[in-house]
Amino acid sequence: MLFSRTNKSIELIDNFLNCVDQSLLLFKEGVKNYLYNNTENFNNDILQLANSEKESDQLRREIETTLYVQSLMPQVRGDIMRLLEEMDNLIDQAKKNLFQFEVETPNIPAELISDFIRLTQTSVSAAESTIPAAKSYFNEPVNVNEKIHRVYFYEKETDLMADIIRRKIFKEMPNLKLSEKFHLRYFTLHIENISDTAEKVADLLSIMAIKRIV
Repeated sequence: MLFSRTNKSIELIDNFLNCVDQSLLLFKEGVKNYLYNNTENFNNDILQLANSEKESDQLRREIETTLYVQSLMPQVRGDIMRLLEEMDNLIDQAKKNLFQFEVETPNIPAELISDFIRLTQTSVSAAESTIPAAKSYFNEPVNVNEKIHRVYFYEKETDLMADIIRRKIFKEMPNLKLSEKFHLRYFTLHIENISDTAEKVADLLSIMAIKRIV
């Protein structure tokens, strides 16, 4: 088996993927806490997310060192490092977006709160779905495509929800200033971008799985 003598590397990669999962959960909770003015919990989410990013960066460096120094998995090493880089982008986006909420403090009208929560949950679901797909790559690559279909499903749902929110903002909320509408659109886009990054991960995993199977 390709990875039979690389248990240490697989363990590190598994820890990295768990770190991605934790970061996405923190982002989802952070947005909800911001929307409901749970300031203490929101600030705690930001702190934990920053720590999670540091941990993921350390794990990536350790994985890279292990793969290259021990000359492990040379056939797929480049693909694995690219996968980790793309998944690390999910953490980076989650952290940057949550920090933007803290710095710019967008005013989310009460009638849009449930929409923003659903948008966040769906976009994060797309990203979360990359994790079991990535784990399958190392254990059962034939099952990767079966798992990544969830990524594409949630990515499309996210696009639809984001469009609905933008239409509400620009067509159904005349009391908002144009600058406020632009600000809300900005945050809608950045939440939506998490699912777009997840789609890139899914595309990469699909190609990697094919290369392993053939």
